[in-house]
Amino acid sequence: MALSADGPEPQYEKVVSGYETFHHRERFACEWGGELPELCLAYESWGELSPARDNAVLLHTGLSASSHAHSHPRNPHPGWWEDFIGPGRAIDTQRWFVICANLLGGCYGSTGPSSTNPKTGEPWATDFPVITVGDMVRAQLLLLDHLKIEKLHAAVGASLGGMQSLQIAALAPQRVGRIVSISAALRSYPQSIALRFVQRQAVMLDPEWRGGRYYGSSFPHRGQKVAREIGTITYRSGPEWIERFGRERGDAPPGLGEDFSVESYLVHQGEKFCLQYDPNSYLYISKAMDLFDLAPPGQSTPPLARICAPALVVGVSSDVLFPAWQQRELAERLEAEGCPVTWSLIDGHYGHDTFLIDRQRIGAPLKAHLEAGG
Repeated sequence: MALSADGPEPQYEKVVSGYETFHHRERFACEWGGELPELCLAYESWGELSPARDNAVLLHTGLSASSHAHSHPRNPHPGWWEDFIGPGRAIDTQRWFVICANLLGGCYGSTGPSSTNPKTGEPWATDFPVITVGDMVRAQLLLLDHLKIEKLHAAVGASLGGMQSLQIAALAPQRVGRIVSISAALRSYPQSIALRFVQRQAVMLDPEWRGGRYYGSSFPHRGQKVAREIGTITYRSGPEWIERFGRERGDAPPGLGEDFSVESYLVHQGEKFCLQYDPNSYLYISKAMDLFDLAPPGQSTPPLARICAPALVVGVSSDVLFPAWQQRELAERLEAEGCPVTWSLIDGHYGHDTFLIDRQRIGAPLKAHLEAGG
């Protein structure tokens, strides 16, 4: 977490080194068609794997995070969950071997639209197949096979990461001992789908997007900036911004552009993100979130019914992107399927981003769940 006079902000960076790479050299068929002739996943790890190889915790990332969740000698920069990982912390590296991978479709060392298509020698761009949360998780299961980890102590994630922790427990229930799903949901609902659609439209309507084939030239900076500004509105909360910005504005006479302090904040967040993330990865991964549904209508045995691991489900009262009723629904549906559930509602001040910032109120139930039963 970065602290400033204006308030706390999540710690992200553009990661270009310090990770390990798993290379799967066989074809990978995607859920909605298309295939990758091979794939790479960038990953980082902390702690020591036990002789029995039974203390692994797989940490799933949100939409735009890299594998760099915590600092280490190869990359001493603070990670996006820096304060949650380490000796004695929520994910105690004296007990657990923690693995975090950059998503399939990402742009921080894993195969994604900006990667080279081995068949053409050019970036995949929009020839990259549509991917799902299930595809992301199946790639991570290949990574676990590579690391010779048959069963996880826990799958942990928030937001899109929380979707992944549920998905991996549904796809491979025998390989997951515990689940932690923070600020996620059973499925994506129309409001969040609509918000992400508008963000993708902002990118794709930028003339510099060029149908996704902008590599080697200028990229859709303006569209990406607007998309992230929209996203930032959904990540934080109205109450925080009233306290943090109020109606403060600059000294100049008002105009039609940047005027209020909250507007300057959004501009800053949008500009910063443009320097860190590939626009096509943003499109593909946000679409994967839209497609997520663990209980599709008409399925007699939905994926949800396969989950059997004890679950911690955490919601945040001020979250507008994944409102708390969605986590409550998830907890109730898991319980109805016979899954042991601990449900926690956090009166967090920072909206959806609370999971990145509030070390105590998010970290305490996380630590308790991981360590329950020894």
